[in-house]
Amino acid sequence: MNANFNPDKQHTLKSAVSISGTGLHTGIKVDMILNPANAGFGIQFQRIDLAGQPIIKADCDLVTDTSRGTTLEDKGVKVSTVEHILAALVGMGVDNCLVELNGPEIPIIDGSSAPFVEIIEEAEVLEQEAAKLWYTIDSNITYYDDEKRVEMVAMPAIEYQITTLIDFNSPVLGTQHAGLKHLKNFKSEIAPCRTFCFLHELEMLLENNLIKGGDINNAIVIVDKPVSEAEMERLGKAFGRKKMEVKSGGYLNNLELRFPNEPARHKLLDIVGDLALIGTPIKAHIIANRPGHSSNVSFAKKIKQHIKVNKQMLDVPIYDPNQTPVYTTQQIEKTLPHRYPFLLVDKIIELTDTRIVGIKNVTFNEPFFVGHFPGNPIMPGVLQIEALAQTGGILAINALPPGEYDTYFVKMDNARFRHKVVPGDTMILKMELNAPIRRGMCEMQGTVYIGNKIATEATLMAQLVKR
Repeated sequence: MNANFNPDKQHTLKSAVSISGTGLHTGIKVDMILNPANAGFGIQFQRIDLAGQPIIKADCDLVTDTSRGTTLEDKGVKVSTVEHILAALVGMGVDNCLVELNGPEIPIIDGSSAPFVEIIEEAEVLEQEAAKLWYTIDSNITYYDDEKRVEMVAMPAIEYQITTLIDFNSPVLGTQHAGLKHLKNFKSEIAPCRTFCFLHELEMLLENNLIKGGDINNAIVIVDKPVSEAEMERLGKAFGRKKMEVKSGGYLNNLELRFPNEPARHKLLDIVGDLALIGTPIKAHIIANRPGHSSNVSFAKKIKQHIKVNKQMLDVPIYDPNQTPVYTTQQIEKTLPHRYPFLLVDKIIELTDTRIVGIKNVTFNEPFFVGHFPGNPIMPGVLQIEALAQTGGILAINALPPGEYDTYFVKMDNARFRHKVVPGDTMILKMELNAPIRRGMCEMQGTVYIGNKIATEATLMAQLVKR
């Protein structure tokens, strides 16, 4: 991150950039392309090698396997070992990115996030006009796993920071800890730290053909038992190396450590990647004792649920006129084809990949008041629905890969008009996706608030068509 990086703005990449490598567990060579994406898009993976080029969202609820890395799966489509690229994107401040893959696993490269950080810097990080909405943890959120002796806690803090402690009961590793006080330090202090494994784990993986993409340069191997000459020869053949030996520190002679506590730092790197699956940036101090992918993902789910419950309790959007909008009227006009007098959204104050909140200030000078209930001005219900539809159109367009789209209103259900909208009212327009967008079809739940009262609600469906 450069000195001018604004953490309260969303960011994407300035241009697409690619990297190729082998998947550690599948052994399949994969080409990966990081693409720019619209504000609110989040991080999503696309399997361009499969029919329909399906997209999988980076979401802890889609994790199906954490045995040797973190695997996402949606409708039978998988992307595995996502943690290192997610960590690189979060660590470099990238909020919105479409990750294209022509295979089932993220390339392992050297087992760290450093190669991904390099290509992100090559593409350049681009500030977007949309505000980045952090969720501030206001009370401790804890997670325990007595069986694995894992303890994790998220505590209130003014920014995102992580402390990790590891203890594998190993005379080689000992007890290690690592810390990340500021995300701006991720590139230099955490990104270069490579994955590690114990020799007995490596032997099991090799025996069961579970490490097909293994390479001498992508993992630190910790030797936690005496090793025979015959075993060393077998390891040498497996890694295509003439001589393998154990260094005095208890590490295999494949790599030099980049930091004395590189294993603990790598565990911290994994936390950054796995907690990206919460889907919401958080301000908290994470303390993790003996973490692993399984506990990281379980903790991510607990934090996500905490955020969801607390947002439901405060589900009426709060409108502060002094708040910098995510989109101004001029920026809205770049996305929607509507213009005065039919543009019915003044600004957007909140935008994620599943929810949007817009504002419409209703004045006595609205052209429709001239002929609608003269002497008793009431905003027509159909125009309230249209204001919701326009707001939802911005959310839908931003949720798709980059391109120019038009949205067409195709269906309305369960419309209810509960409260009059009159001159002087400020309409708070909330639209939420009911389901992921499929084949260009989008269904949303819309609500118009006046203050903290519901004025109008309806379920709307639209079709998105690329121009």
